[in-house]
Order: sequence, then C-alpha cells, then structure tokens
Amino acid sequence: MTWLEVIVLGVVQGLTEFLPISSSAHLRIVSEVFFGRDAGAAFTAVTQLGTEAAVLVYFARDIGHLFLTWVRGFRFPAVRATPDYRIAWLVIVGTIPIGLLGFLFEHQIQTAARNLWLIATTLVLFGLLLGLAERLGRQRTQLEQMKPADGIILGFAQAMALIPGVSRSGGTITAGLFLGFTRQAAVRYSFLLAIPAVVASGIFQIPDVFSGDGPTGVQMVVATVIAFAIGFASIAWLLRYVEHHSVYLFVWYRVALGAVLFVALGAGWIAAY
Repeated sequence: MTWLEVIVLGVVQGLTEFLPISSSAHLRIVSEVFFGRDAGAAFTAVTQLGTEAAVLVYFARDIGHLFLTWVRGFRFPAVRATPDYRIAWLVIVGTIPIGLLGFLFEHQIQTAARNLWLIATTLVLFGLLLGLAERLGRQRTQLEQMKPADGIILGFAQAMALIPGVSRSGGTITAGLFLGFTRQAAVRYSFLLAIPAVVASGIFQIPDVFSGDGPTGVQMVVATVIAFAIGFASIAWLLRYVEHHSVYLFVWYRVALGAVLFVALGAGWIAAY
C-alpha cells in the first residue's frame, strides 16, 4: 500500500465514521475509484480504532461516569434505579447483536458484502429510511428515558452496519428517530454504543490488515492517527449540527452518491469487486 493511499483513506475514515453516510462504503468506493483495488475490511476495522479513540477522548467524562455508575450498581442497590446505570447496561446489551452477527458472518462481510452494487443499494435504501425517520419521528424522548427494549432495537440497528453502505451511526440514528428520540440523543447514544464493538473488532483484525500487500505497521499507525484527529473534529461538528438542523443533508448525499455509483457500475467505469 502506498503512502498516498494510507493518507487519503485515513482522512476518509475520519471524515465519514461518525456521519450517517457509512465510512466503510466510502473507504470501499475511494479505494476502488482512485487506487483500483479494495483496501479491505480489516483496514477499515483497524483505522476505526483511531476514530473510536476520538470518541473516548471527547466523551471521557460521560464514559467515566457511566462506567463508575455501572460498577457502583453492583454494590449499592439505589444506584440501580438511576438512568445512567440503565444506559450503561444497555450499551453492553446493545453490543451483543453486532458482536454475534459479526462473528457468524465474518467471511461474508469481508467478501460478498463488499460488492459495490450492494453498497449502492444500501446507500440509497438506508438513506431514504433515515429521511423517513426524520419526517415521522416525534423527537421528544431523551437519552435518560431509554428503555431496555429501545436498547435492544438500537443494538440490532447498529448490527446492520456490518453491511457496507448502511452506516453504524446512520442505522442507530434512524432507529432512534423512529423510536421517538431526539436527534441529539440518538447521535450521542450511537457514539457510546459503537465503542465496545468497534474497539473489539479493530483489535481482532490487526493481524489481518498486514497480510499480502497491505500497509506496514508505521503506515497503519499514521492512518489511525489521521482518523483520530479528523474524527474528533467530526464529532464536535455533528453534535452542533443536529442541534439546529435536520438530517436531510445526509439523506440527499447518500441518495446522490448511490445514484452516481449505480451509473458508474452500469457504464462499466468501475468494477463491483
């Protein structure tokens, strides 16, 4: 892998990981269009360690509070009645679907699911679902009001992101809006819910990323650091944006990108694999 690929893909990962537009789809498309090959699911998983590190730093106080509340709940019964204790458990429970399905379908995720025809379809379809959720969602429920059933549903919504083009944050935000959560609550929970799954996946796939003509260790570190820096800025921007704007910008972007990808594939300008 060349240094140009490493830098470009690190920037793409940082820009797209937290926006509901699918970082895996963008890495797949950019690597195919500009470099003529697939950077691979393992590369995506490992660079996500950089963006998840950005989440850990940005939400360090919130994460620390949730963790301490969860630990204290084992000793003090009164703590178990608090919203933070419930949210901490729902993050854990919500991680199970993506962990289980990722393990069962690992081969398909790294091969057949990276077909650009499929990615074009998921970009458009789940973009339209996001728009529908924005239009129909009541957007009244706050994160502290989350129920166990909500956490399970959002966990399965996150698991849909195993298919490139769906978007981890997009799937979670879409489900959250349909469930009546505010945009801010859905976005914040999508960040928290992603941490265990993404960190585990990235660490697990570190050996795979260096196989064949993949990046060197130094290149992988550089790509991850770039993803961290840009991802940190993306978190701050997205949280401010959803306070005052709808998610239709991302809906139209996804639909437009999917349409362009369909045309490029149909015209034979790029290959599906």
